[in-house]
Amino acid sequence: MTTAMRGVARVTDLSVRLAVRAGRRRTPAPGVDRDLAVRIAAVRYPCADVALVDLAGDALPAWRPGSHVDVVLPSGRVRQYSLCDGGRDVYRIAVRLVGDGSREVHSLVAGTPLTLRGPRNAFPLAAAPSFLFLAGGIGITPIAPMVRAAAAAGTDWRLVHTGRTLDSMPLSASLADLDPSRVTRVSDGGSPTPAAELLGDLPAGCAVYCCGPPAMIDAVRVATPAGHRFHSERFSPPPIRNGRPFTVGIAGGPDVAVPADRSALDVVREVRPDVAWSCRQGFCGTCHVPLVEGTTTGDTAGPGRTALCVARASADRIVVDLR
Repeated sequence: MTTAMRGVARVTDLSVRLAVRAGRRRTPAPGVDRDLAVRIAAVRYPCADVALVDLAGDALPAWRPGSHVDVVLPSGRVRQYSLCDGGRDVYRIAVRLVGDGSREVHSLVAGTPLTLRGPRNAFPLAAAPSFLFLAGGIGITPIAPMVRAAAAAGTDWRLVHTGRTLDSMPLSASLADLDPSRVTRVSDGGSPTPAAELLGDLPAGCAVYCCGPPAMIDAVRVATPAGHRFHSERFSPPPIRNGRPFTVGIAGGPDVAVPADRSALDVVREVRPDVAWSCRQGFCGTCHVPLVEGTTTGDTAGPGRTALCVARASADRIVVDLR
């Protein structure tokens, strides 16, 4: 760990101690839209399909566990990645090879300039007397700095990391060095471990932090006993439940029909593949566009705009401007 990395870790550890002593939840960090010029300092591969990428810059903003950055790739694609380590001179992300954006990241080499936006924190570590951290596969990336912060603060914690094979599970092997008795690595061969087994016996007041596949998050959420706070972050959009169909009119273009079980973003991109997107969960702002006609529900964009990934028409039709 670099001197800068140790420095941000000390700041994070202090914030966790103060929050625990105060016995209250920390206020999540506000959204940040600054552009940060960075370059790739190093790319390493802890397993065959995961790249650890160090992004170097000058006086990078401090961040807390759970934070992510928007990475503007050379192609213009914008993708979000959780910060898994780093400080004021280097941010570290871990990227699993699962699609076009990640394939582009895996092709990058040291010295490549990039632009970052953020950091933002939609998954803050709140105060609790103890923590259970659950990670599925690459879901370990936002969890790893939480584990380090809890361990440094002297808070009771436990980590369970699951994956198809032990070799496919990055980061958690080094976390076991903090205290092997607190880290369980489960090779499940693709058969999900039952939620009750992941949870085990929770101490009173234990907070559960979970990041991984949607099925894992949903199962753990349901199985978490009353009296224990549950926190999660998804790497894919949640399923649409109780949706109703509607129409999106594209100003100067065609109308497209949005089925009850799909998002406007998915359907609009079939006719306008250049529409930008990133988180697909409403909070990053990448797919927010002007709303010309109609009103929406479930929207996270500001007045006069709509988030194509999560918003649905209040009535039968809305019109958006993609120009």
